[in-house]
Amino acid sequence: MKPSITIPLAILLLTACARAQSDSEIRKILSERIDSYHQGVGIVVGVVDSRGRRIISYGALDQGDKRPLNGDTVFEIGSTTKVFTSLLLADMVRRGEVALSDPVAKFLPPGVKVPERGGRSITLLDLATQSSGLPGLPTNLTPKDAANPYADYSVDQLYQFLGTYQLTRDIGAQYEYSNLGVGLLGHALARRAGMDYEALVRSRICGPLEMESTQITLSPEMKARFAVGHNQDLKPVANWDLPTLAGAGALRSSVNDMLAFVAANLGYRQTPLAPAMAAMVAERRPTGTPGMEIGLAWHIFTVPDEIVWHNGGTGGYRSFMGYSAKSRVGVVVLSNAFTGAGVDDIGLHVLDSNRPLIALRKEISVNPKLFDGYVGRYQIAPNFIVAVTREGDHLFAQATGQPRFEIFALSDREFFPKAFDAQMSFETDAQGRATQLVLHQGGKDTPAKRVDAP
Repeated sequence: MKPSITIPLAILLLTACARAQSDSEIRKILSERIDSYHQGVGIVVGVVDSRGRRIISYGALDQGDKRPLNGDTVFEIGSTTKVFTSLLLADMVRRGEVALSDPVAKFLPPGVKVPERGGRSITLLDLATQSSGLPGLPTNLTPKDAANPYADYSVDQLYQFLGTYQLTRDIGAQYEYSNLGVGLLGHALARRAGMDYEALVRSRICGPLEMESTQITLSPEMKARFAVGHNQDLKPVANWDLPTLAGAGALRSSVNDMLAFVAANLGYRQTPLAPAMAAMVAERRPTGTPGMEIGLAWHIFTVPDEIVWHNGGTGGYRSFMGYSAKSRVGVVVLSNAFTGAGVDDIGLHVLDSNRPLIALRKEISVNPKLFDGYVGRYQIAPNFIVAVTREGDHLFAQATGQPRFEIFALSDREFFPKAFDAQMSFETDAQGRATQLVLHQGGKDTPAKRVDAP
Protein backbone atom coordinates (compact mmCIF):
# COMPACT_ATOMS: atom_id res chain seq x y z
CA MET A 1 0.00 0.00 0.00
CA LYS A 2 1.30 3.43 -0.85
CA PRO A 3 1.90 5.65 2.21
CA SER A 4 -1.12 7.80 1.46
CA ILE A 5 -3.12 9.43 4.22
CA THR A 6 -6.07 10.54 2.20
CA ILE A 7 -8.57 8.89 -0.08
CA PRO A 8 -10.05 10.53 -3.21
CA LEU A 9 -13.78 11.11 -2.92
CA ALA A 10 -16.14 10.85 -5.88
CA ILE A 11 -18.38 13.84 -6.56
CA LEU A 12 -22.08 13.09 -6.50
CA LEU A 13 -24.13 15.80 -8.22
CA LEU A 14 -27.75 15.65 -7.09
CA THR A 15 -30.55 18.17 -6.98
CA ALA A 16 -33.10 16.86 -4.49
CA CYS A 17 -33.46 18.33 -1.02
CA ALA A 18 -31.17 17.06 1.70
CA ARG A 19 -32.42 14.99 4.63
CA ALA A 20 -30.27 13.92 7.55
CA GLN A 21 -30.46 10.25 8.53
CA SER A 22 -32.13 8.94 11.68
CA ASP A 23 -30.18 7.01 14.31
CA SER A 24 -31.82 3.72 13.34
CA GLU A 25 -30.99 4.27 9.66
CA ILE A 26 -27.37 5.03 10.51
CA ARG A 27 -27.07 1.99 12.78
CA LYS A 28 -28.44 -0.22 10.00
CA ILE A 29 -25.80 1.13 7.60
CA LEU A 30 -23.03 0.42 10.10
CA SER A 31 -24.22 -3.10 10.91
CA GLU A 32 -24.43 -3.99 7.21
CA ARG A 33 -21.02 -2.48 6.52
CA ILE A 34 -19.41 -4.52 9.30
CA ASP A 35 -21.45 -7.74 9.58
CA SER A 36 -22.66 -8.32 6.03
CA TYR A 37 -19.89 -6.89 3.88
CA HIS A 38 -16.95 -7.18 6.31
CA GLN A 39 -15.81 -3.65 5.50
CA GLY A 40 -15.01 -2.62 9.04
CA VAL A 41 -14.34 -3.65 12.62
CA GLY A 42 -15.78 -0.66 14.43
CA ILE A 43 -17.34 2.60 13.20
CA VAL A 44 -18.50 5.61 15.18
CA VAL A 45 -20.73 8.31 13.68
CA GLY A 46 -21.35 11.66 15.33
CA VAL A 47 -23.98 14.20 14.26
CA VAL A 48 -24.37 17.77 15.50
CA ASP A 49 -27.27 20.05 14.63
CA SER A 50 -29.57 22.61 16.27
CA ARG A 51 -30.84 19.93 18.67
CA GLY A 52 -27.37 19.05 19.94
CA ARG A 53 -25.13 16.02 19.49
CA ARG A 54 -25.82 12.35 18.99
CA ILE A 55 -23.47 9.37 18.73
CA ILE A 56 -24.20 6.15 16.84
CA SER A 57 -21.62 3.35 17.00
CA TYR A 58 -21.31 -0.26 15.98
CA GLY A 59 -18.54 -2.82 16.29
CA ALA A 60 -15.56 -3.09 18.61
CA LEU A 61 -12.11 -1.72 19.42
CA ASP A 62 -10.57 -4.92 18.07
CA GLN A 63 -11.52 -8.34 16.75
CA GLY A 64 -12.68 -10.37 19.75
CA ASP A 65 -12.71 -7.33 22.06
CA LYS A 66 -16.19 -7.06 23.54
CA ARG A 67 -15.78 -3.47 24.71
CA PRO A 68 -18.17 -1.28 22.68
CA LEU A 69 -17.10 1.84 20.85
CA ASN A 70 -18.40 5.25 21.87
CA GLY A 71 -17.84 8.95 21.27
CA ASP A 72 -14.66 8.91 23.37
CA THR A 73 -12.96 6.06 21.48
CA VAL A 74 -9.69 7.32 19.97
CA PHE A 75 -8.73 6.78 16.32
CA GLU A 76 -6.00 7.93 13.96
CA ILE A 77 -7.61 10.57 11.74
CA GLY A 78 -4.95 10.74 9.00
CA SER A 79 -5.36 13.57 6.53
CA THR A 80 -8.24 15.15 8.41
CA THR A 81 -5.31 16.57 10.39
CA LYS A 82 -4.78 18.95 7.45
CA VAL A 83 -7.85 20.96 8.48
CA PHE A 84 -6.25 21.59 11.88
CA THR A 85 -3.00 22.64 10.19
CA SER A 86 -4.78 25.17 8.01
CA LEU A 87 -6.79 26.48 10.95
CA LEU A 88 -3.46 27.17 12.67
CA LEU A 89 -2.45 29.11 9.55
CA ALA A 90 -5.66 31.15 9.46
CA ASP A 91 -5.40 31.91 13.18
CA MET A 92 -1.76 32.96 12.90
CA VAL A 93 -2.74 35.27 10.03
CA ARG A 94 -5.44 36.81 12.24
CA ARG A 95 -2.88 37.33 15.01
CA GLY A 96 -0.49 39.03 12.60
CA GLU A 97 2.17 36.34 13.02
CA VAL A 98 2.23 35.32 9.36
CA ALA A 99 0.61 36.34 6.07
CA LEU A 100 -0.91 34.02 3.48
CA SER A 101 1.43 35.57 0.92
CA ASP A 102 4.56 34.80 2.96
CA PRO A 103 7.01 32.45 1.22
CA VAL A 104 7.36 29.24 3.24
CA ALA A 105 11.13 29.69 2.95
CA LYS A 106 10.81 32.65 5.32
CA PHE A 107 10.14 30.25 8.20
CA LEU A 108 12.85 27.69 7.42
CA PRO A 109 16.55 27.84 8.34
CA PRO A 110 18.54 30.30 6.17
CA GLY A 111 20.48 27.57 4.39
CA VAL A 112 17.38 25.66 3.23
CA LYS A 113 16.52 26.12 -0.43
CA VAL A 114 12.85 25.86 -1.45
CA PRO A 115 12.12 25.31 -5.17
CA GLU A 116 10.88 28.28 -7.17
CA ARG A 117 9.56 28.62 -10.70
CA GLY A 118 9.10 31.58 -12.99
CA GLY A 119 10.35 33.98 -10.35
CA ARG A 120 7.58 32.91 -7.97
CA SER A 121 8.04 31.43 -4.50
CA ILE A 122 5.82 28.85 -2.80
CA THR A 123 3.65 30.66 -0.27
CA LEU A 124 1.76 29.48 2.78
CA LEU A 125 -1.47 29.94 0.79
CA ASP A 126 -0.16 27.71 -2.00
CA LEU A 127 0.54 24.94 0.52
CA ALA A 128 -2.85 25.23 2.24
CA THR A 129 -4.76 25.13 -1.05
CA GLN A 130 -2.81 22.15 -2.45
CA SER A 131 -1.45 24.16 -5.36
CA SER A 132 2.25 24.53 -4.51
CA GLY A 133 3.50 22.39 -7.38
CA LEU A 134 5.16 20.02 -4.92
CA PRO A 135 4.49 16.30 -5.47
CA GLY A 136 2.26 14.23 -3.23
CA LEU A 137 5.25 12.64 -1.50
CA PRO A 138 8.98 13.38 -1.49
CA THR A 139 10.98 11.07 -3.72
CA ASN A 140 13.47 10.37 -0.92
CA LEU A 141 10.78 8.83 1.29
CA THR A 142 12.17 5.29 1.48
CA PRO A 143 10.80 3.81 4.70
CA LYS A 144 12.66 1.08 6.56
CA ASP A 145 9.30 -0.23 7.72
CA ALA A 146 6.52 -0.16 5.12
CA ALA A 147 3.98 -0.70 7.90
CA ASN A 148 4.94 2.69 9.39
CA PRO A 149 6.10 4.58 6.29
CA TYR A 150 6.68 8.09 7.66
CA ALA A 151 8.30 7.15 10.97
CA ASP A 152 11.94 7.50 9.93
CA TYR A 153 11.56 10.43 7.53
CA SER A 154 13.71 13.19 9.03
CA VAL A 155 13.79 16.96 8.86
CA ASP A 156 17.20 16.75 7.19
CA GLN A 157 15.69 14.53 4.47
CA LEU A 158 12.87 17.04 3.99
CA TYR A 159 15.34 19.89 3.56
CA GLN A 160 17.50 17.81 1.23
CA PHE A 161 14.51 17.04 -0.98
CA LEU A 162 13.40 20.67 -1.14
CA GLY A 163 16.92 21.74 -2.07
CA THR A 164 17.15 19.40 -5.06
CA TYR A 165 13.60 19.18 -6.40
CA GLN A 166 12.66 21.02 -9.58
CA LEU A 167 9.01 22.01 -9.98
CA THR A 168 7.36 20.64 -13.11
CA ARG A 169 4.66 23.31 -13.37
CA ASP A 170 3.97 26.87 -12.26
CA ILE A 171 3.21 27.51 -8.61
CA GLY A 172 -0.50 28.09 -8.00
CA ALA A 173 -1.44 26.93 -11.49
CA GLN A 174 -2.99 23.59 -10.64
CA TYR A 175 -4.49 21.66 -7.74
CA GLU A 176 -2.57 18.52 -6.77
CA TYR A 177 -3.12 16.89 -3.39
CA SER A 178 0.18 16.80 -1.51
CA ASN A 179 0.91 15.26 1.85
CA LEU A 180 4.39 16.72 1.50
CA GLY A 181 3.03 20.24 1.00
CA VAL A 182 0.79 20.33 4.06
CA GLY A 183 3.39 18.52 6.13
CA LEU A 184 5.82 21.30 5.18
CA LEU A 185 3.20 23.90 6.13
CA GLY A 186 2.78 22.40 9.59
CA HIS A 187 6.56 22.27 10.03
CA ALA A 188 6.93 25.95 9.05
CA LEU A 189 4.13 27.14 11.33
CA ALA A 190 5.57 25.24 14.27
CA ARG A 191 8.97 26.86 13.66
CA ARG A 192 7.33 30.30 13.51
CA ALA A 193 5.53 29.66 16.81
CA GLY A 194 8.65 28.30 18.49
CA MET A 195 7.12 25.00 19.54
CA ASP A 196 6.51 21.56 18.06
CA TYR A 197 3.43 20.86 15.95
CA GLU A 198 1.55 18.93 18.62
CA ALA A 199 2.09 21.64 21.23
CA LEU A 200 0.89 24.26 18.74
CA VAL A 201 -2.33 22.36 18.00
CA ARG A 202 -2.94 21.75 21.69
CA SER A 203 -2.43 25.38 22.68
CA ARG A 204 -4.14 27.16 19.78
CA ILE A 205 -7.03 24.77 18.95
CA CYS A 206 -7.61 22.01 21.49
CA GLY A 207 -7.35 24.32 24.50
CA PRO A 208 -9.96 26.87 23.36
CA LEU A 209 -12.30 24.14 22.09
CA GLU A 210 -11.80 21.87 25.12
CA MET A 211 -10.69 18.96 22.96
CA GLU A 212 -8.86 16.78 25.47
CA SER A 213 -8.68 13.66 23.28
CA THR A 214 -6.94 15.22 20.28
CA GLN A 215 -3.21 14.57 20.47
CA ILE A 216 -0.33 12.80 18.80
CA THR A 217 1.32 11.41 21.91
CA LEU A 218 -1.27 9.41 23.83
CA SER A 219 -1.53 9.34 27.59
CA PRO A 220 -1.98 5.94 29.30
CA GLU A 221 -5.66 6.77 29.78
CA MET A 222 -6.10 7.54 26.06
CA LYS A 223 -4.26 4.37 25.07
CA ALA A 224 -6.87 2.37 26.98
CA ARG A 225 -9.58 3.68 24.63
CA PHE A 226 -7.46 3.72 21.46
CA ALA A 227 -9.09 1.51 18.81
CA VAL A 228 -6.80 -1.05 17.17
CA GLY A 229 -6.21 -0.34 13.49
CA HIS A 230 -6.91 -2.98 10.83
CA ASN A 231 -6.02 -3.41 7.16
CA GLN A 232 -8.35 -4.34 4.30
CA ASP A 233 -8.28 -7.97 5.44
CA LEU A 234 -9.31 -6.82 8.93
CA LYS A 235 -5.96 -7.89 10.37
CA PRO A 236 -4.38 -5.70 13.09
CA VAL A 237 -1.68 -3.33 11.82
CA ALA A 238 0.87 -0.98 13.33
CA ASN A 239 0.03 2.62 14.12
CA TRP A 240 1.60 5.37 12.04
CA ASP A 241 4.05 8.02 13.25
CA LEU A 242 4.77 11.22 11.32
CA PRO A 243 7.45 13.13 13.25
CA THR A 244 8.48 15.42 10.38
CA LEU A 245 5.28 15.71 8.31
CA ALA A 246 2.94 15.79 11.33
CA GLY A 247 0.76 18.53 9.84
CA ALA A 248 -0.25 16.16 7.03
CA GLY A 249 -1.77 13.41 9.16
CA ALA A 250 -0.38 12.72 12.64
CA LEU A 251 -3.33 13.54 14.91
CA ARG A 252 -5.40 11.04 16.88
CA SER A 253 -8.86 12.10 18.06
CA SER A 254 -12.36 11.01 19.09
CA VAL A 255 -15.78 11.68 17.59
CA ASN A 256 -16.75 13.81 20.60
CA ASP A 257 -13.69 16.02 20.14
CA MET A 258 -14.19 16.35 16.41
CA LEU A 259 -17.87 17.19 16.90
CA ALA A 260 -16.71 20.05 19.13
CA PHE A 261 -14.57 21.23 16.23
CA VAL A 262 -17.44 20.96 13.73
CA ALA A 263 -19.87 22.65 16.14
CA ALA A 264 -17.52 25.61 16.38
CA ASN A 265 -17.36 25.85 12.58
CA LEU A 266 -21.16 25.88 12.47
CA GLY A 267 -21.38 28.57 15.15
CA TYR A 268 -23.03 26.37 17.78
CA ARG A 269 -20.38 27.37 20.30
CA GLN A 270 -18.56 30.65 20.76
CA THR A 271 -14.82 30.56 20.16
CA PRO A 272 -12.05 33.07 19.43
CA LEU A 273 -11.22 30.81 16.47
CA ALA A 274 -14.47 31.77 14.66
CA PRO A 275 -12.89 34.44 12.39
CA ALA A 276 -10.12 32.03 11.37
CA MET A 277 -12.64 29.26 10.69
CA ALA A 278 -14.65 31.62 8.46
CA ALA A 279 -11.48 32.59 6.59
CA MET A 280 -10.77 28.94 5.79
CA VAL A 281 -13.81 28.67 3.50
CA ALA A 282 -13.70 32.26 2.25
CA GLU A 283 -10.34 31.78 0.52
CA ARG A 284 -10.89 29.37 -2.40
CA ARG A 285 -9.21 27.98 -5.47
CA PRO A 286 -10.49 25.64 -8.19
CA THR A 287 -9.57 21.96 -8.12
CA GLY A 288 -10.20 21.19 -11.77
CA THR A 289 -13.06 18.90 -10.76
CA PRO A 290 -16.55 20.22 -11.60
CA GLY A 291 -18.54 21.06 -8.50
CA MET A 292 -15.56 21.08 -6.11
CA GLU A 293 -13.32 23.86 -4.81
CA ILE A 294 -10.68 23.95 -2.10
CA GLY A 295 -10.41 26.45 0.70
CA LEU A 296 -7.67 26.36 3.30
CA ALA A 297 -7.48 22.54 3.45
CA TRP A 298 -11.28 22.10 3.40
CA HIS A 299 -12.70 20.63 0.18
CA ILE A 300 -16.01 22.18 -0.77
CA PHE A 301 -18.75 20.62 -2.86
CA THR A 302 -20.62 23.53 -4.39
CA VAL A 303 -23.73 21.76 -5.80
CA PRO A 304 -26.53 21.10 -5.21
CA ASP A 305 -25.97 22.57 -1.73
CA GLU A 306 -22.57 23.42 -0.36
CA ILE A 307 -20.85 20.76 1.75
CA VAL A 308 -17.50 21.41 3.40
CA TRP A 309 -15.47 18.27 4.10
CA HIS A 310 -12.19 16.45 4.48
CA ASN A 311 -11.30 12.79 4.83
CA GLY A 312 -8.31 10.77 5.90
CA GLY A 313 -6.76 7.36 6.12
CA THR A 314 -3.70 5.68 7.61
CA GLY A 315 -2.73 2.02 7.45
CA GLY A 316 -5.51 0.95 9.80
CA TYR A 317 -8.05 3.77 9.97
CA ARG A 318 -10.41 5.94 7.89
CA SER A 319 -11.98 9.27 8.83
CA PHE A 320 -14.49 11.80 7.50
CA MET A 321 -15.49 15.23 8.82
CA GLY A 322 -17.94 17.55 7.10
CA TYR A 323 -20.76 20.03 7.51
CA SER A 324 -23.48 21.88 5.65
CA ALA A 325 -23.69 25.58 6.49
CA LYS A 326 -27.18 25.74 4.95
CA SER A 327 -28.75 22.97 7.02
CA ARG A 328 -26.35 23.61 9.93
CA VAL A 329 -25.64 19.89 10.29
CA GLY A 330 -22.19 18.46 10.89
CA VAL A 331 -21.03 14.84 10.70
CA VAL A 332 -17.94 12.94 11.85
CA VAL A 333 -17.27 9.28 10.97
CA LEU A 334 -14.28 7.34 12.32
CA SER A 335 -13.38 3.72 11.56
CA ASN A 336 -10.60 1.43 12.74
CA ALA A 337 -10.17 -0.36 9.41
CA PHE A 338 -8.58 0.78 6.16
CA THR A 339 -10.98 -0.90 3.75
CA GLY A 340 -11.93 -0.17 0.18
CA ALA A 341 -15.37 1.11 1.15
CA GLY A 342 -14.05 3.54 3.74
CA VAL A 343 -16.45 5.94 5.45
CA ASP A 344 -16.70 8.91 3.09
CA ASP A 345 -19.96 7.75 1.56
CA ILE A 346 -21.44 7.21 5.03
CA GLY A 347 -20.56 10.76 6.08
CA LEU A 348 -22.05 12.32 2.96
CA HIS A 349 -25.13 10.11 3.11
CA VAL A 350 -25.77 11.10 6.72
CA LEU A 351 -25.51 14.75 5.71
CA ASP A 352 -27.76 14.24 2.71
CA SER A 353 -29.71 11.03 2.14
CA ASN A 354 -29.79 11.76 -1.60
CA ARG A 355 -26.07 11.08 -1.80
CA PRO A 356 -25.90 7.31 -2.30
CA LEU A 357 -23.86 4.82 -0.38
CA ILE A 358 -21.21 2.81 -2.21
CA ALA A 359 -22.74 -0.26 -3.83
CA LEU A 360 -20.90 -2.96 -1.90
CA ARG A 361 -20.46 -6.48 -3.20
CA LYS A 362 -20.77 -9.61 -1.12
CA GLU A 363 -18.45 -12.53 -1.74
CA ILE A 364 -19.73 -16.07 -2.20
CA SER A 365 -18.09 -19.45 -1.69
CA VAL A 366 -16.97 -21.32 -4.80
CA ASN A 367 -15.06 -24.55 -5.34
CA PRO A 368 -11.35 -23.69 -4.92
CA LYS A 369 -10.51 -26.27 -7.61
CA LEU A 370 -11.71 -23.68 -10.13
CA PHE A 371 -8.75 -21.51 -9.18
CA ASP A 372 -6.29 -23.88 -10.86
CA GLY A 373 -7.71 -22.90 -14.23
CA TYR A 374 -7.30 -19.20 -13.48
CA VAL A 375 -3.71 -19.19 -12.21
CA GLY A 376 -1.51 -17.59 -14.84
CA ARG A 377 -0.24 -14.38 -16.41
CA TYR A 378 -2.47 -12.01 -18.38
CA GLN A 379 -1.16 -9.20 -20.58
CA ILE A 380 -2.99 -5.86 -20.58
CA ALA A 381 -0.19 -3.97 -22.35
CA PRO A 382 3.33 -4.87 -23.56
CA ASN A 383 4.87 -3.95 -20.20
CA PHE A 384 1.85 -4.50 -17.98
CA ILE A 385 0.98 -7.99 -16.76
CA VAL A 386 -1.56 -9.19 -14.23
CA ALA A 387 -0.35 -12.32 -12.45
CA VAL A 388 -3.02 -14.50 -10.83
CA THR A 389 -1.81 -16.88 -8.12
CA ARG A 390 -3.35 -19.25 -5.62
CA GLU A 391 -2.57 -19.99 -1.98
CA GLY A 392 -4.79 -22.73 -0.62
CA ASP A 393 -8.41 -21.59 -0.90
CA HIS A 394 -7.45 -17.99 -1.70
CA LEU A 395 -6.94 -16.35 -5.09
CA PHE A 396 -4.67 -13.33 -5.61
CA ALA A 397 -3.85 -10.87 -8.38
CA GLN A 398 -0.82 -8.66 -8.82
CA ALA A 399 -0.20 -6.12 -11.58
CA THR A 400 3.25 -5.10 -12.75
CA GLY A 401 4.90 -2.82 -10.18
CA GLN A 402 1.96 -3.01 -7.77
CA PRO A 403 1.30 -4.93 -4.53
CA ARG A 404 -0.55 -8.23 -4.53
CA PHE A 405 -4.19 -8.24 -3.40
CA GLU A 406 -6.74 -10.96 -2.77
CA ILE A 407 -9.74 -11.26 -5.08
CA PHE A 408 -13.10 -12.66 -3.96
CA ALA A 409 -15.78 -14.54 -5.88
CA LEU A 410 -19.03 -13.00 -7.09
CA SER A 411 -19.67 -16.11 -9.21
CA ASP A 412 -17.63 -19.00 -10.59
CA ARG A 413 -15.92 -16.69 -13.08
CA GLU A 414 -16.31 -13.18 -11.62
CA PHE A 415 -14.07 -11.81 -8.87
CA PHE A 416 -13.45 -8.50 -7.12
CA PRO A 417 -10.86 -6.93 -4.79
CA LYS A 418 -11.95 -5.33 -1.54
CA ALA A 419 -9.14 -2.80 -1.64
CA PHE A 420 -10.52 -0.74 -4.53
CA ASP A 421 -13.44 -0.51 -6.95
CA ALA A 422 -12.84 -3.00 -9.75
CA GLN A 423 -13.92 -6.42 -10.99
CA MET A 424 -12.29 -9.24 -12.97
CA SER A 425 -13.93 -11.91 -15.07
CA PHE A 426 -12.30 -15.00 -16.56
CA GLU A 427 -13.17 -16.41 -19.98
CA THR A 428 -12.48 -20.13 -20.10
CA ASP A 429 -12.22 -23.00 -22.55
CA ALA A 430 -14.15 -26.28 -22.35
CA GLN A 431 -11.67 -27.64 -19.77
CA GLY A 432 -12.18 -24.64 -17.45
CA ARG A 433 -8.79 -23.11 -18.21
CA ALA A 434 -8.88 -19.34 -18.54
CA THR A 435 -7.89 -17.95 -21.91
CA GLN A 436 -8.49 -14.32 -21.09
CA LEU A 437 -9.06 -12.02 -18.11
CA VAL A 438 -11.24 -8.93 -18.47
CA LEU A 439 -10.65 -6.06 -16.07
CA HIS A 440 -13.74 -3.96 -15.38
CA GLN A 441 -12.77 -0.63 -13.84
CA GLY A 442 -13.72 3.02 -14.23
CA GLY A 443 -16.47 2.18 -16.69
CA LYS A 444 -14.06 0.39 -19.03
CA ASP A 445 -13.69 -3.29 -19.91
CA THR A 446 -10.04 -4.08 -20.61
CA PRO A 447 -9.22 -7.54 -22.01
CA ALA A 448 -5.99 -9.24 -21.07
CA LYS A 449 -5.01 -12.39 -22.99
CA ARG A 450 -3.29 -15.21 -21.19
CA VAL A 451 0.41 -15.24 -22.11
CA ASP A 452 1.91 -18.09 -20.09
CA ALA A 453 2.53 -21.55 -21.54
CA PRO A 454 -0.15 -24.25 -21.16
